[in-house]
Amino acid sequence: MAVSDRSTTDAPEAGSAPTDRPQTIRPTDDEARGLARKLMRTARYGGLAVLDPQDGSPFVSRVALATEMDGTPVMLVSTLSQHTRALADDRRCSLLVGEPGKGDPLAHPRLSIVAEAEKVEAGDPALADIRRRYLARHPKAKLYADFADFAFYRVRPVRASLNGGFGKAYLLSARDLLVESAALAGLSAMEAGAIAHMHEDHLDAVQLYAEKLARAGEGAWLLSSFDPEGLDFVDGDKVARLVFAPPLESAGDLRPRLVALAKQARGVE
Repeated sequence: MAVSDRSTTDAPEAGSAPTDRPQTIRPTDDEARGLARKLMRTARYGGLAVLDPQDGSPFVSRVALATEMDGTPVMLVSTLSQHTRALADDRRCSLLVGEPGKGDPLAHPRLSIVAEAEKVEAGDPALADIRRRYLARHPKAKLYADFADFAFYRVRPVRASLNGGFGKAYLLSARDLLVESAALAGLSAMEAGAIAHMHEDHLDAVQLYAEKLARAGEGAWLLSSFDPEGLDFVDGDKVARLVFAPPLESAGDLRPRLVALAKQARGVE
């Protein structure tokens, strides 16, 4: 079952958002979960806050981001950087995502994630998928991704604060942010091959998904990744996402869903 199907009345888990929320905080609903997940999925960069091991003071830097299939943010960082050295001393961190657009930057949605960073070790079975998904989002990182002084880190959410715009503040738990689905393993196993197939034989459909259904506008869009809840596209520095409605329940649902979406996109003016 996807996390978005869970009731907000579930008993809070360890590390979850407080339940005695002030009046300015709205009850967490599916719309808030969807916005928070989209902010994580589409973030190319974020502000990473760590604790300086010298005196415990906060230190913030910008990091490039991608996500694992369940939505966990990942970053590729130099082990020589100050923020990586800080994480080696204290895994606690925060990550701010959400790009400002036109007008007042404070009027645009943003998500502050309280998290713990975890280095992805060489023997981790997910490393190859993490590397592939990250480089699809940041192809220039191929120049240094395999250097000995660089490593991938997961940023595992503990809880988060979502500001969805004026008067739209929410507190979210890790369960609100990440996908729990029986489809994850099957989709992970087929992702690389399915994307290659779509680019080789159905690039026109990929363009339609991004331009018509995700309303991303014209461009040289490519499919960078997918998950039970949607498709992610890239065109240079631009990122777009198409959310599935409803989410996929199994890996076998992907092909018929893509066929249906292609038919739908061809009928959109």
